Amino acid sequence: MSRPTTLFALAGQEPRPPRPGEATLILIDCQNDYLAGPLALIGIDEAIRRAERLLQATRRAGGRVIHVAHKGAAGGPFDRAAHGGAIVGALAPLAGEAVVEKPRPNAFSGTELATLAGPIGAALIFAGFMTHNCVSSTVRAGRDLGYAMTVAADACATRDLPCPGGVIRAADLHAAELAALADAHAGVFDVAELI
Repeated sequence: MSRPTTLFALAGQEPRPPRPGEATLILIDCQNDYLAGPLALIGIDEAIRRAERLLQATRRAGGRVIHVAHKGAAGGPFDRAAHGGAIVGALAPLAGEAVVEKPRPNAFSGTELATLAGPIGAALIFAGFMTHNCVSSTVRAGRDLGYAMTVAADACATRDLPCPGGVIRAADLHAAELAALADAHAGVFDVAELI
């Protein structure tokens, strides 16, 4: 049996990791509701630490940063006026950094993200939550729009999900989603490769 390869590799277009300052960093849904309770993510503390390293490196390099936050209904998950909907302290925006509130998983849908992200072909680096949902939806949409997409793999996290016959563990779901994105949608690299 032959060794698996990606569609990128077959097309001779394997992505390379952009450096901080060469790409816009977009942090997806780094909100307190993912820290505890029914939406608590597996490995979130380490993912936040790695996202913070990437964020600090981007800021030091003079790169652009965009924060995306899901805007939930008042009193529910991701209520932006409540603690749960706030961006976690370690990744909080600085003055001058854009904050985009999104109504759907795809952060380009119904928002000004495409305008803020820059011209088609611009390099974008994504980190955040959840790998299988809002990160994946946004990266796939960005690829369709013509952006050069990168995912900081170890600065993302997800949670266990029910599936037919049992449970798919967060680690397996995370790895499978990253492999799918790396096939034809984005370069997928750990933070250490990006800074």
